[in-house]
Amino acid sequence: MNFGLVGKNISYSFSQKYFTQKFISLGLSNYSYEVFDIQNTNELPDLFKLPNLAGFNVTIPYKQDIMGLLDELSPEAEKIGAVNTVKIHNGKKKGFNTDATGFKDSLLPLLETQHTSALVLGSGGASKAVTYILEQLGIRYTVISRKGENSYDSLNREIVSSNFLLINTTPVGTFPKVEDSPPFPLEFITSQHLVYDLIYNPEETKFLRLAKERGAKTKNGLEMLHLQAEAAWNIWNDQD
Repeated sequence: MNFGLVGKNISYSFSQKYFTQKFISLGLSNYSYEVFDIQNTNELPDLFKLPNLAGFNVTIPYKQDIMGLLDELSPEAEKIGAVNTVKIHNGKKKGFNTDATGFKDSLLPLLETQHTSALVLGSGGASKAVTYILEQLGIRYTVISRKGENSYDSLNREIVSSNFLLINTTPVGTFPKVEDSPPFPLEFITSQHLVYDLIYNPEETKFLRLAKERGAKTKNGLEMLHLQAEAAWNIWNDQD
């Protein structure tokens, strides 16, 4: 039975190693997990022609593009507007979002009383899962992107000082471009801030390192990766 990860320029991903080790530990010698590095959305339909493909994970930049190729969406994936897990069962292709539960379960133990509002960097598929959870938790948020009213250029001391939860959902700083960092005014970060970067490779991004130097508490995306992967595994093993 075959599984895999779909994305673009994803040689950095730990998913293949994670699931391969899982299959070995469970004695599933007939299970495999591959990396499907796709350069163009036009190639996405070809995935479903692969033999014995029972499901796959989806990462940047196809979490929204994949939705139009599926037969059904889970209620959560439909509300979020992004899919990171696909299950293929009896010829039916169904999309789920396990990023949401992975993010929620890894964030909750870190929240303190001042974390009542957030700045979310990026507006892609991962951002949609993050904002979905923030809404569930009653945490106000503003999505920051490179263009528009809420751009990085609009950030100042007042805005950063009134949002003590900062979440990077962009791929900026991912291996191998480890010296890159979102254009965020780091000088306004304080010890009251919690800075969460969904990136897990490298273990500490430049963004997290510089935030930590300002006294902030920091969290990378590795625990979220593991939690969403386990949720995906449970979906693939559910016979419904």
